[in-house]
Amino acid sequence: MKKFFKKVKDWFIAHRPSKRRLIQVYAALLYNANIKGFVQGRIFTGGTKNLCAPGLNCYSCPGAVSACPLGALQNALSSSDKTVPFYMLGIIALFGITLARTICGFLCPVGLGQELLYKIKTPKLKKNRVTRVLSYIKYVLLVGLVVILPIMLHSPTFCKYICPAGTFGGGIGLLLHPENGDFFDSLASLFTWKFGLLVAIVVLCVFCYRAFCRFLCPLGALYGLFNRIALMGVKLDQSKCTDCGLCLTHCKMDISRVGDHECIECGECISVCPTKAISWKGSKIFLHPNAVAAVADGAEETAPAKVDLLKISEANAAVVETPVSPVANVVEERPAEVVESASQAKAIKIANSPLDRIKRRNKWLEIAAWTVASLFLAFVLIYYNFILPPDKEIKLPKDATCPQFTMQGYNGTETYSFSESEGKVVVINFWATWCTGCVAELPHFNELQENYSEDVVVLAVHGDLITEDVQPFIEKMNWGDYSVKFVQDSTDLKLEYTVTGADGKVETKTEVSDLYTFLGGKGAWPMTVIVDREGKISFTRQNSISYKDLENAVLPLIGAQDNA
Repeated sequence: MKKFFKKVKDWFIAHRPSKRRLIQVYAALLYNANIKGFVQGRIFTGGTKNLCAPGLNCYSCPGAVSACPLGALQNALSSSDKTVPFYMLGIIALFGITLARTICGFLCPVGLGQELLYKIKTPKLKKNRVTRVLSYIKYVLLVGLVVILPIMLHSPTFCKYICPAGTFGGGIGLLLHPENGDFFDSLASLFTWKFGLLVAIVVLCVFCYRAFCRFLCPLGALYGLFNRIALMGVKLDQSKCTDCGLCLTHCKMDISRVGDHECIECGECISVCPTKAISWKGSKIFLHPNAVAAVADGAEETAPAKVDLLKISEANAAVVETPVSPVANVVEERPAEVVESASQAKAIKIANSPLDRIKRRNKWLEIAAWTVASLFLAFVLIYYNFILPPDKEIKLPKDATCPQFTMQGYNGTETYSFSESEGKVVVINFWATWCTGCVAELPHFNELQENYSEDVVVLAVHGDLITEDVQPFIEKMNWGDYSVKFVQDSTDLKLEYTVTGADGKVETKTEVSDLYTFLGGKGAWPMTVIVDREGKISFTRQNSISYKDLENAVLPLIGAQDNA
């Protein structure tokens, strides 16, 4: 039995996660703290979604509580026109100057996923000249799909066509929920392409270390530009380096030297350097310079041991008084006390040496840091999943009328009241400036409005989350002369609707909510709701819609009234 428990203990010791792995898991949980989002099949839209997490983590993932810096940068550039998005560039620069690609090595959930895939036991593709050349693809994608095309096409093109994090988290993460079955109806060839690309990347990561990170990730390329000047990361002391090449051989990334733009600052090369030429930046902030040198040289102590000088002097005196053997040049053995004192002086490890004090201090600092970090993560998880008020469920009964509301208007319209469209078919398009699908399909709604203006009123309701000025965006997109009514959703709308009970009695109710959530929005844009002439909701679609499907949904409602 003892042998069994010893084997179990040895297995756990051999397979215990490294500190870096624990930090990676910690960051992934922190980024996706809204675990109830996976249970509900909804995207979190709270205030922290205006903030960017350092690593690549899709905004549309049900668990995400913050935005992705790469997606936010593309959205800012796509809507900036001739202005420079200083806010997002400043955020990226802040992350780069402080952490650079340390984010890739420690704080990126996508990086963690790739490393776990690589642990699957298969033949591995080693780095070579080909992989080193392929590693420059991400810089092409950074310039083309993250900077140039978003400005030209007003669309976050990398997120739209490439990003596997969006496909896995924002796409599959929502499609797996039973209540989101209607999302499948809106899937097109673009999702097929992205899903196929995701599968290819996953398979490649099994055989090739961090394949997406090395070849395709523009965020890693962007952070790599800051590696030399970043405050954190690894550094190489050229005076100690012997050019043995062990660091380059040990590293699985396509680096040409320690700390270059391909280095993810994981620090695994530090332990293999025979001359201790590689260390962490900023180590002298936490260690005394002499202690740093001692650690680098492998020394145990940096100060002479404190011994009992009186005892040693007495022992030396005893040695002097000891009679000498008659045999020439032969000395009698020294007293046992002298040998004992000398061995004790040599073996004693002085607790007050600088290095020992630093080790004890760093140990307690590490324990304190992990304790605080664990408590903070626990608080975040509890807050988002239990304390934060739950997302409002669909409150409008199926037999209820669409609520009456008044919204702030755009395009020179001060306000709009739903009562103004009484007797007509009302098409409500929920959109947002940062939503690619919304921007692409909004011209369909304007075409519908112009073709059926006598019977249809189209509302373009912007989501409650505003990341930029909506009116300038409308003008920039040349939508200023559109016939649709642009209005703004809000969480404090007063919504009045009527419900017919089982006894036939009509009851009027009032709720305060945003219209999107009240009509069943699940956190994904765009969404289309069609209300018939009697005020009953006859059609709802979460996600994009083609003009043909839109027209087919409206025509029966118009014809029914015309034939009456």
